[in-house]
Amino acid sequence: MTTINSRDKGSFRDPSGFLFYEKGEPYRMVAPAYKAQYDHLMSSGLYEALVGKNLLLPHEELREALQRMQGAYKILKPRVIPFISYPYEWCFSQLKAAALATLAVQKIALRFGMTLKDASCYNIQFFKGKAMFIDTLSFDFHKEGTPWVAYGQFCRHFLAPLALMSERDVRLSQLMRVFIDGIPLDLASSLLPFSSNFKPSLLSHLRIHAAFQKRYEKGAEKKKTPRLSKAQLAAFLESLKDAVEGLKLSSKRSEWGEYYGETNYSSQAFQAKKDFIKAVVEEISPKTVWDLGANTGVFSRIASGNGVSTVAFDIDHETVEKNWHEVKMRKETNLLPLLMDFTNPSSSLGWAGEERMSLAERGPADMVFALALLHHLAISNNVPFGEIAKFLSRICSALVIEFVPKEDSNAQFLLRSRDDIFPSYTKEHFEEAFSQFFRIIRQEQVIDSHRILYLMKKI
Repeated sequence: MTTINSRDKGSFRDPSGFLFYEKGEPYRMVAPAYKAQYDHLMSSGLYEALVGKNLLLPHEELREALQRMQGAYKILKPRVIPFISYPYEWCFSQLKAAALATLAVQKIALRFGMTLKDASCYNIQFFKGKAMFIDTLSFDFHKEGTPWVAYGQFCRHFLAPLALMSERDVRLSQLMRVFIDGIPLDLASSLLPFSSNFKPSLLSHLRIHAAFQKRYEKGAEKKKTPRLSKAQLAAFLESLKDAVEGLKLSSKRSEWGEYYGETNYSSQAFQAKKDFIKAVVEEISPKTVWDLGANTGVFSRIASGNGVSTVAFDIDHETVEKNWHEVKMRKETNLLPLLMDFTNPSSSLGWAGEERMSLAERGPADMVFALALLHHLAISNNVPFGEIAKFLSRICSALVIEFVPKEDSNAQFLLRSRDDIFPSYTKEHFEEAFSQFFRIIRQEQVIDSHRILYLMKKI
């Protein structure tokens, strides 16, 4: 009989079942208490409808495993998602896509007599270029006349952060790192500008909603549960959809959004860099690539275009937005753009500091690209070469890294606003520091440039 020793640390709140791992592969245990709901999900046609629209992650039932696991009604093998991402790593349009996917799942579930009992943003992952619902155990029977029980959670997890990003500042998405169960509605309401009062959807779903919550918390009156017919509930969900779709992100020129148009590379140097990346990807044949400081993903696409599961990280929201829109336009299935500040990468969060994984825990990647990144970490943020090398060795097996010497115009730009306190910022010190963790396989001077590209393998 199998004993679960690898239960997912973020899968403990739901009595209907949990996620666990065997030999690195994910499985989901369905508890006997969830038998009726699961059977209806599978037999009613709801599962096929959602999977057919690429809204629900597919799974298969494992019969042999069921016989050797105590207390399980079913054991499911879900489709493997190459990289688990979190909402504070998504750009505005990704969070919006996740919100709309959640509402689409809820609307279809109602047609089959079911409802989502929760609307957590962590129930969405990006798979093959689409926002997809992943929690098979979130469906419950809909009781005629009842409202959507997950409405408040949807507003905290989706509508509040989207409204703040749209109406106030896109950086407020990082509040999701602090409030793991969504941004409190009273806080969101207090941060929204006065002009949001003239948007009926935000007024009703956030400001008035927050005010009612406050009254109930203080015991001013007994909370009344409104009765809604299915038609009324469907109209209510449509109003939520309109609220989400009505939120836009003001376009502005970002610090790095035009980087490739203003780079100090000549066209020959740029092509030489792409040729180097292409050659090492073909040589190493990685299954996974993380591109750190990917900008809009020019070099990421060399890997993803070869069928490699690639995550393109960047600190700049506008560039991640552009990259995501490019993914959607090209219908790319192997590239996932994400927000990440590598001076403060995603850490472990939640209950016992283990509910959400740090970036390092989601690795290592087979290969990491660190192109035009080193000088920002070392000069702008005073991170020593040895510390950079140690961190990179934790998250990859093979490394493609670019050394940008002080003579480079971009390095000179960084030094304009500060004293040059970096006597160790030299090629020799760089190679010495990285040789403690990596073996240098190849290096190549970029034509028409002071820069040098390296291929390294972890020792």
